[in-house]
Amino acid sequence: MTRGAVHFICGSTGAGKTTYAVKLCDEIGAARFSIDEWMSALFWMDTPQPLDPAWSIERVERCFSQMWRTAADAATRGLPVVLDWGFGSAKQRAHYAGLAAEASLTVKMHFLDVSAEERWRRVQRRNAGHGDSRQLPFEVTREMFDFVESIWEAPTAAELAEFGSATN
Repeated sequence: MTRGAVHFICGSTGAGKTTYAVKLCDEIGAARFSIDEWMSALFWMDTPQPLDPAWSIERVERCFSQMWRTAADAATRGLPVVLDWGFGSAKQRAHYAGLAAEASLTVKMHFLDVSAEERWRRVQRRNAGHGDSRQLPFEVTREMFDFVESIWEAPTAAELAEFGSATN
């Protein structure tokens, strides 16, 4: 049986990950798993105010675990899958690449390399309601954007070479 590839969509806030992921799914007939959509559907309405990062991270990790189980099952049955997760750290990329390898699945990384200035412009446009139709149910503040920037780790040249990636 042919196994499907697992596509990691890697990029920071405002890079265009979801737009890219949707297009890629259409091109290759893949199933898409979007962290923003899962978090919005399952947890956003219960978010404590003010936002507690620990509360959010716990739920994001739960979503990643469940999405991985479902995506890996689909991929082992031959369906390509696209993980629209951002993959913001080398540790996360290595973890899920390792799980894919254990399941004999091929990983392809798609790195959306967009300057912080352009990404912030895109976020402001999306916040104003002029962005993609898959709007987040919340505004991404400059504080949130800067926090993600402070922990974002772009993939190294070695990672990109290992995963036979496409960069944009």
